Amino acid sequence: MDIIENKTFDMERALYGSRDIAVKNCRFDGPADGESAFKECSNIEARNCYFNLRYPFWHDHGLKIISSDMTELCRAALWYSDHIEIADTKMHGIKALRECSHIVIRDCDIVSPEFGWSASGVEMENTSAQSQYFMMRSDHLLFRNVKLEGKYSFQYIKDAVFENCEFDTKDAFWHAKDVVVRNSVVKGEYLAWYCENVTFENCKIIGTQPLCYCRNLTLDNCEMIDTDLAFERSEVEAVITTPVLSIKNPYAGHISVPEVGEIIMDDENAKGEIIKKHCP
Repeated sequence: MDIIENKTFDMERALYGSRDIAVKNCRFDGPADGESAFKECSNIEARNCYFNLRYPFWHDHGLKIISSDMTELCRAALWYSDHIEIADTKMHGIKALRECSHIVIRDCDIVSPEFGWSASGVEMENTSAQSQYFMMRSDHLLFRNVKLEGKYSFQYIKDAVFENCEFDTKDAFWHAKDVVVRNSVVKGEYLAWYCENVTFENCKIIGTQPLCYCRNLTLDNCEMIDTDLAFERSEVEAVITTPVLSIKNPYAGHISVPEVGEIIMDDENAKGEIIKKHCP
């Protein structure tokens, strides 16, 4: 690979169409305020770089970004690109990742509203994120040790696995399909309404009115904290290890729970069975 080192670029499309280059200790910043520095490139490595301009990585194929900084002015940093590895990097611009595929993100700090829309094949590990509408309409996700803060996350996602994660969110997993969440904490109101084929294993679920209007919902050995009006109109098989404040009109299935403050069954179509059973 050709190496470009210790340079500053601020012009429009500074390295447009480049192939097989490594950019090290460079800055994309300056008075010309040019955008699209790496548009239509392939086999690019950026290491210890500073990105302060818009749209740097669009339509790229084969990309590594290591130990770099994308500021809040680095808007829409990665779009329409594939085979991407990002590690030890700050991604602080809005809409930082969209319509990309085959992405690995490790040890990163994400502060980016509307991050990850319509992405496919995303692995994320040991990463923190602050974002609204995080990962909307994305598929084939594998997240491990990810901490998220922000509303409306994981809506309309498909084919995803989350392990050892902490999510402080609201309206998360709405319309999600074919998802497994393991050994995780999910805090927030109105969790996973309208989801289908979603499983929570060994999780702690916190917040009001979770898991309503669900189909083929499974909870295995889960805690539910401050949860009321749960499971309304849902088809659910659940083993819950903590008391639940209230359960309302589950449509089908079985809910095993040690204690329920209130059971509301005022819908003639609600046929779900609630079994009070203390766990050993």
